[in-house]
Amino acid sequence: MPHGYTTIASSSAADASENVDTAREYLLENKQGITLDTPHGGSLVVHEDGHSYNYSYGPSGIPGLVLNRYAVACAAFAGIGGLSFGYGQGVIANVLVMKDFLAHWPIGPWEKGLMTAALELGALFGAIASGILADRYSRRRSIFFASIIFCLGSVLQCGAQSLNTLILGRAIGGLGVGALSMLSPLYIAEISSPELRGSLMALEQLAIVLGVVFGFWTGFLTRNIPGSASWRIPLALQFLPGISLCLGCFILPPSPRLSVLRGRMDEALQTLAKLRLRTPDEAKEDPLIQLELLEMQINIALVHREADSKEGFSREAWTRLFGPKYIRRTLIGVMIMFFQQWSGINALLYYGPTLVESIGMRGDTVTLLVSGGIGIVQFLAVIPAIIFLDQWGRKPLLRGGSVIMAVSHFLIAVFIHLFEDDWTSHTTAAWVAVFCIYTFTASYGMSFGPIGWVLPSEVFPLSMRSKGVSLSTASVWINNFLIGLVTPPLMEISSAATFMVFACACFGAYLWSTYVVPETAGVSLEEMDVVFGSEVGQEDSKLKFELERELGLHDLIKNLIASGTLDQE
Repeated sequence: MPHGYTTIASSSAADASENVDTAREYLLENKQGITLDTPHGGSLVVHEDGHSYNYSYGPSGIPGLVLNRYAVACAAFAGIGGLSFGYGQGVIANVLVMKDFLAHWPIGPWEKGLMTAALELGALFGAIASGILADRYSRRRSIFFASIIFCLGSVLQCGAQSLNTLILGRAIGGLGVGALSMLSPLYIAEISSPELRGSLMALEQLAIVLGVVFGFWTGFLTRNIPGSASWRIPLALQFLPGISLCLGCFILPPSPRLSVLRGRMDEALQTLAKLRLRTPDEAKEDPLIQLELLEMQINIALVHREADSKEGFSREAWTRLFGPKYIRRTLIGVMIMFFQQWSGINALLYYGPTLVESIGMRGDTVTLLVSGGIGIVQFLAVIPAIIFLDQWGRKPLLRGGSVIMAVSHFLIAVFIHLFEDDWTSHTTAAWVAVFCIYTFTASYGMSFGPIGWVLPSEVFPLSMRSKGVSLSTASVWINNFLIGLVTPPLMEISSAATFMVFACACFGAYLWSTYVVPETAGVSLEEMDVVFGSEVGQEDSKLKFELERELGLHDLIKNLIASGTLDQE
């Protein structure tokens, strides 16, 4: 119990109405909320208005992850989609500098950028298409189809006999990667409890970084194998995570929110019970599970009253994202991905050896080792984000991370401008620049890396979530495509200018995260409207209030207050 809280003794059933009146009186007169402890270690906080609230099933951080081990396991398995994404990014950095590969197909900066960007272009269309498939065919079936497409692209890349076939394989694999990059975080968000959603969503970023590390170091270890096996082996190995997810995705539980959307209430209750580690009997009596299920029903009822249910597959459903009700949420989803990509992280992953050479590192082994360290640093930095993201919040990490990233890029640009003509005489400056690259990577790994996948899956209501996340993910791939295409020619023009562009983007990210992004930590997906209350409109707020009353949510909260232990907030 937080310091300064006092306890009001729990009441009997006969005194319930009196305690309800006491609670209401306390809330209105003192303008403070109350906290109610629930069975199995949960808590419900009712705010001073008497009907808005938030809740948690238990602690956040490591204790919460251990307590919710089944949900963590499901999120980790769904995160294999991110592993596929990351492996494709990490492996290409080595392939592009392998001797046998360059002997087969001599390529210049433009061809190098096109080969890299082909995956991003395919992923753009995959991310958009998955927004429709996720609602029509379910999250799990869509993950299955996306995995099949990714495996097909992997086979084409491995067996390519021409550069065109390799580029085609990258594009087809990109369709699967783009779909998975949208579907995995969407699914993870919908199975997560409020207090752990940020941590479980950060598993997606951990999987991406793990894929980057595996991809890079696999290529590093195979680079000296004679013949085309040096680059065909690492390209072939990306088939493994794809087929694993393809074969295993149906052992995952269905999304409870999608079950409610389709009217399968018993299935939704069973899934919630399984995810929250309750028995069926316990789930029927657990007030938080009942509350979460009611929230989902209210959200669906609100959707059905606002618009015809057939609109879900129409063009009008997509244009609603840009209407006054959703535009702020849409811009947050799109812009977090814009700043994530223009921070420069993927330029370092794709062209790490080339960029490292620009700061004075010489020799294949040295440049590859230094650029390979980028993935390792990022992997280590994501771990504390997984543990503490829900405790520290989104905004502080975004603001602090963007400042450090901007300063790191700026210093690298200055060092290159001053010493690029004579690095041998300024080895200390070169290693300071390497340190700045690692500092940038660590900051990214704790801020825009994981939070870029968290925010889009949080801010949209259920009716628009798959399409909103799909549009946000499309922003990843549009900007990723541009980064992959323009970085090689830009480096040819000026390495210092390249890092300065990234520094300006990171400074813009600081301003945006400070003045635009709301704090969403600890807010349930169904209560996100409170965060965006000024954007929803009074009519919708009133309609939702009426639905909450009609479906019994207010009565549930009143009964919990009346029969539970009340603590002064």
